[in-house]
Amino acid sequence: MALEIGIYTKDLELTDRIQDYATKKVGKLERFLSDIGECRVDLSYAKTARNATDRFIAQITIRGKGFILRSEERSDNIFAAIDATVDKMTRQINRFKGKHWRKRVGEPEIVTPEIVEEIEEDVTPLIVRRKTFNLEPMHEEEALEQLILLGHDAFFVFYNVSTERVNVLYRRRDGSYGLIDPIIR
Repeated sequence: MALEIGIYTKDLELTDRIQDYATKKVGKLERFLSDIGECRVDLSYAKTARNATDRFIAQITIRGKGFILRSEERSDNIFAAIDATVDKMTRQINRFKGKHWRKRVGEPEIVTPEIVEEIEEDVTPLIVRRKTFNLEPMHEEEALEQLILLGHDAFFVFYNVSTERVNVLYRRRDGSYGLIDPIIR
């Protein structure tokens, strides 16, 4: 079964050459991870980037049963950005497969929320965005792995199997991680 790849652009014209190149390169990821359900490629041009070598942005997001992997790279041309992003995704897949297949028998599969909530800070304390997502049960170690794999530096919300409560895993300023485990009074 051929991998279906959705290619989306922002401030960039999607030519046949770019589409064929991205489809060919990203399609090779299926060799490394066969159970990919959805693959999305976002290509954009940021003319206001501080550095001219960071103007073209390529981001790949792959979803499958129990995982979401994302990689993003910037370069001075779109083809180099696609290549760098595919290389980074290949490393992430290998790291994910290594951790996934080394699991002990009897542990639950690694699952993540379909959408990770992002908080936008504003000057006035107003709720400007509201998201809902499904929480899948997981252990703290799996949540930490997903936080790192998704590239979210701030936090990760998950349902902790051990405590049977919703927890928030976050990165501290010193680089270590903290866990918020709320208790209802």
